[in-house]
Order: sequence, then structure tokens, then C-alpha cells
Amino acid sequence: MPKTKFHKHRLAFIGAGYVGLVSGSALAEIGHHVILVDNNKEKIAKLKRGIIPIYEPGLDELVKKNVKRKRLSFTTNLKEAVKQSEVIFIAVNTPPQPNGKADLSYVAGAAKEIAAAADSYKVVVDKSTVPVQTAERVAETIKRYNKRNIDFDVVSKPEFLREGSAIDDFLNPDRIVVGVDNKRAEKIMREIYAPIKAPFIATDVKSAELIKHASNSFLANKISFANALARICELTGANIDQVTHGMGLDERIGPHFLNAGIGYGGSCFPKDVSAFIAIADDLGYDFGLLKEVEKINALACQLFLQKIEEALWVTKGKTIALWGLAFKPNTDDMRNAPTITLVEQLHKDGAVIQAYDPKATQTAKAVLGNKVRYQRSKYDALKGADVLVIATDWDEFKKPDWTKVRSMLSSPIIIDGRNMFEPKKMEKLGFVYHSVGRG
Repeated sequence: MPKTKFHKHRLAFIGAGYVGLVSGSALAEIGHHVILVDNNKEKIAKLKRGIIPIYEPGLDELVKKNVKRKRLSFTTNLKEAVKQSEVIFIAVNTPPQPNGKADLSYVAGAAKEIAAAADSYKVVVDKSTVPVQTAERVAETIKRYNKRNIDFDVVSKPEFLREGSAIDDFLNPDRIVVGVDNKRAEKIMREIYAPIKAPFIATDVKSAELIKHASNSFLANKISFANALARICELTGANIDQVTHGMGLDERIGPHFLNAGIGYGGSCFPKDVSAFIAIADDLGYDFGLLKEVEKINALACQLFLQKIEEALWVTKGKTIALWGLAFKPNTDDMRNAPTITLVEQLHKDGAVIQAYDPKATQTAKAVLGNKVRYQRSKYDALKGADVLVIATDWDEFKKPDWTKVRSMLSSPIIIDGRNMFEPKKMEKLGFVYHSVGRG
């Protein structure tokens, strides 16, 4: 970051999960003093020992560097963190409920605790992904439970972090969106983000709250469109790569998020699409477009399962080598990973699954248990397998020893859910190669 003088602030993050840990560490990196608060004593103890609970490239080094500089610290004492800080970011989990709505109980609890602890003017920032009008409820809660009648502002600061590149996304964003109700809060937020060179977009609070859900839902829509288009390509003999390339050159469309595959996953898109549908329903609007996005996403995984079943004819008793478990490369996140559906169905059908993932083995074990035989390398997963299934496009999988792969598989079948390789090249290498949307 550029070494320019700016107004440094004391910041607290309530919630040391993915968003809190990445954002707090990055803000410490640009010069602020940051306290990360979490009620999980074990997590805080590990962080104090330098043990990072998630895998994100560069995060380990960033945390350790800023702890050493005494810009970053960890605590379970929310009251003290609030008293010591000027700006408090609420970065707690907002998990989906069965009806798709976001569970805001952690946000409400954080607001109540901030109210009880605050003894001077504070800026309270909604960092968690929350429905529009949440800031109003946070403000009401603080007013209700603060006995000192302190002055405060509630701000919306949506974050646009992609797992696997989150640090760079934070420090070099496309834009900085901040929802504020007055110039006082806007000035403080501008000071906090001043070292980051990106357009600073100040909106009203409700618009900022909507921007996050609208952005993620639109990107999910592009992915589902590509997957629906891939099915049309398969039914007609067209090639999805050529079609999306031709589309993406139109600057109004662009090439990003038009990759066909086995569907989106992770902690953001599934949750945010469902939440946005629920938000619209509560407002009396039937967001049918997003409901179809969800259906297409689920169908993409089912169609991929059909490819596996058709290639093997009978899956019972067959051994499947699975490359990749995490929902995307450069993360160990298994939340809503398409591989969960794949593994559970194949295991139910009696298949043996030998899987390898560079980083997600431990997180996968917590989700999939003994439904998978976890392997130490991509080649170990191939031993005696009847088919190789590629579910995550890790760089490690891009240039394997194809001679070795072919010799280790019982039959030379590859089913590629990420379209990593050229079909003609794979056929020349002696493989029966299936991908998504390529005729």
C-alpha cells in the first residue's frame, strides 16, 4: 500500500470468521489498529497462537505480520473492544433459515451487546450480508438497550470478497460501497478506506444493503444462464466454450461468470440468492427469475451426475476417483459445494469414492465423513478407479502426467465438470472424455 499519511482509527470487528478475519487483517495492513472479537474461545486462543482457522492464500502471513506490528489483536471481551474502538464492524454469521431468509439473531445479539458497552459516539458498521432495512433495526436495538443515550451512526459496508483471492479483492477492489445517512459518518468511512485506491461510492444505507444481494444474485444468474445454455449446446451439438466466448466479447455482457460446469456453491451465492428471493417475497414481489436461477443450479449438478451414471452404466461397486472437493480452487470451503450432492448420491448408489483435494480434506471430512476415502495425492486417488471425475479446477490438476493417469485407471474415462481440457486432445491421448456443454 502507498505510504501516505492518513487518519488512523481504532476498529473492532465482532466476528472473527471469514469476512471479519480477512477484512480486519487487511485494515490492519493499511495502518489501522484492529481488535477482532469472537465468543468462540477456542478460535481466539488459536488465533493468538498464530493458528489460522481457514485457508485463504496470503492470510496466514498477513495476520502474523500485523500481530507482530501490534496493529491486530484478538479477544473474547466484546465490552472492552467496543470501549477501545471508534468504529465497530458487525461481521457475524447470517446463515440461511429453511425458508431462505437470513437468520439475523447474531446481528441482533451483536447490536444489543454494542449498546450495553458503548459509552461514547460510535460508528456501527453492518459488514455481514443482511437484508435491506436491517440497519434500521440495528439502530432501534442500540437506542433501546443503551442506557447512556450515546450518539451513534449505523453504516452499511457490503464486502465483495472472492474466496481464494480475498486479500487482493479487499486491497484492490473494483469499488468501495458505503451506505451512510450523514456526512459525519461518511467522513469517517472515507478516512478508514483512504489508502485503498478505488472509486468510493457513498449511497443511502438501504441502497448499499441492496447492492450486495443484487450483485451476487446477478452473478449467480450469469452462471445459471451459462449452465442452461450448456444443456442446449449438448442437445444440439454446439460448443459452450465457443458460444460464451462469442457472447463475452460483447462489452455489455463480458466474459466473467459465463463458465459452464456443475453449478455454483460456497457461502455467498446460494445463501444470497435465497435471501434475496425471501426479501422480495416479504415485499410482495415474486422474484421468479431468481427462483429459476436456483432450479438451474440444482439441475446442473444432477445432469453431471447423469453423465457419471451413463459413463459407468452401473455405479454400484464401481470406484470413482474424485479430483477436488472444495466448491472452488484456492479455498478449503465446503459450504454448499456441489461435491456434497455428488458424493452423497454416488455413495447412496453403492460407489466407492477416492477423493483428493489440495486443501479441503479436513473440512470435507466434517461434512462427508466416511462416505469418501481421502487420498494424499491426485495419483493416489486414481489407483484402481473406473473413472476420473474432476469437480474443482485447482491449478495442480491442470498438467498431470497423462501417461501415468491412463495407466492407473482401470478404464480411461474422464468426466470433467470444469471443462479444464480440450476434448480432441484428450481423445488423442486415449481417453473417453466427457465435459459440460461441448456437444
